Amino acid sequence: MSQTVVTTAGSELAQRLASDDIEVLAASWTIGLDPRVLPAIRRAMKSAVLLHAHDAHALALAGLSVLPSRAPLVVTRRVTFPLRRRFFWRRACRIIAISRAVRDALVSDGIDPARIVVIPSAIDPNLFQSNDPGLSAPLALPTGRRLAVHLGSLTAEKDQQTLIRAAALLVQDLPDLHWVIVGDGALRSELQRQIAQLRVNDRVQLLGTLPDPDRVLAKADLFVMSSTSEGLGSSALAAMAHGVPVIATRVGGLPELLESGGGVLVEPRDPGALAEAVRRVLNDSELHGRLAARGRKVAQAYALGPMADQVLSVYRSCAHSFDGS
Repeated sequence: MSQTVVTTAGSELAQRLASDDIEVLAASWTIGLDPRVLPAIRRAMKSAVLLHAHDAHALALAGLSVLPSRAPLVVTRRVTFPLRRRFFWRRACRIIAISRAVRDALVSDGIDPARIVVIPSAIDPNLFQSNDPGLSAPLALPTGRRLAVHLGSLTAEKDQQTLIRAAALLVQDLPDLHWVIVGDGALRSELQRQIAQLRVNDRVQLLGTLPDPDRVLAKADLFVMSSTSEGLGSSALAAMAHGVPVIATRVGGLPELLESGGGVLVEPRDPGALAEAVRRVLNDSELHGRLAARGRKVAQAYALGPMADQVLSVYRSCAHSFDGS
């Protein structure tokens, strides 16, 4: 099987694919629905048996490209938001949902359940052995501090406001706890103001983006998610692979990850409940160890190989062979 990936010229993804000897058609792709990518997709379609789009914008562009050929179209859905431009979703041969929660949202939007396949995001097996002592300097942690980590874009659905309020509630009870928020986005200035208003500048750090954000998990004592919407929770899965206990909100696909004991679930938009869960896990070493061990075991079920095999099965269900016969 050969594979060609159409992606942004000069991007990190393009560089990684090229280093793995995967053919890349680089395009001037600067916005979601950038029409300049269409020629690259059409070049790929000259020899392609099937086209796989990985988000809603890519689906619209891919859908326009395959209309003349009627080639099979596969699309991956990673969020539980309502669908827009439903025509192309209904045109897809198969839709890969990364969680049962995403599948349920698609069905609610009128997608035929028979065309939906649940295949969770895979985890990089290297995470299970990852350890990066070089992170101490950029984190600038005082000696003896414990670390709570959050990974995510600074957007409304990630609700870092609730996380910061929880941190403020624990200043007295957990004086050694430092919080790091890795990611960037439109709400950065607003979150920085909230940190100042709650006087937790010395406790909560907005670290911004990192080239490989999962690296910070090597130093974490706890991973905390405060989302109000989440397709699966890939960053929580990465934390579990590192053996880091997870505290997360009961939304989207997060219960699917944590329901078997890999973490603690709380209701969204409740800083008191979030703070209490953090307090309980960090003050109970037996619970902390049990969550870490169970989370690592659960994460192993999301290994790259089995998930890739499931995607190949989807391809085969839409195309009789990879050579177009």
